This record gives sequence, C-alpha cells and structure tokens, in this order.
Amino acid sequence: MSVTYNNNDGKVIIDKEVIKKIAGYGAKECYGLVGMASKNKATGIVELLSLFDSSRGINVQIEDDLVYIELFVIVQYGTKISVVANNLIEKVKYDVEMQTGLKVKKISVNIQGVRVSK
Repeated sequence: MSVTYNNNDGKVIIDKEVIKKIAGYGAKECYGLVGMASKNKATGIVELLSLFDSSRGINVQIEDDLVYIELFVIVQYGTKISVVANNLIEKVKYDVEMQTGLKVKKISVNIQGVRVSK
C-alpha cells in the first residue's frame, strides 16, 4: 500500500516500505535501543534483528492519509524503558513527518525484550 498526494509540481507516491525504512533509521539513533525484534510464529521466540535491516520489526498502516506505526524493539538493560520509548516516539515521528510530509497519528512501542551487555 502507498499514499498518494498532489502538489504544485505533480503527483507524489510514497510506499509503505519507505516509511518503514525512515522509521527504522530514526529508531536506531535512539539511546538505549539494542535492536528491532521479530517473533518467530512457529516457535513463539523473539529474535534480535540486525539494525542494518531497518524495515523489519516495524508495522505501518496508512488510513485517510494518516500514518500509524508500530515498533517492536529490544532495549538495553539498565535504561529507563519509558524514557527510551518516549525518545523513540519523538524521533520516529519527527523523521517520518519531516521526510514525507505525512501526518503521524500514532506510534506504538512494543518492548519485546531486555538485553544485558557482556
């Protein structure tokens, strides 16, 4: 799915995958984030995804030109989860709105795990 809008110069089409990548790159800059998470449907085990694949662990829905983003993340042990989540929300919202011109209506952060550094 994509979103389409017209401006003075023509038509702009933004694919959902582009929004996922923008959100992923913004998220990986946030302090306390270890990586994105994905749940294996067969085993139910959550796995840590590489930060280089920035579109996995992110769901994007577009309804009435409003963007809804859901992030699945693993945070660093010892960080305050509420602070990490708020930073993620602010950074991802800012990046998506500034780079696409779309309005982000809601961002949900799902903490899938905590990683203890070695």
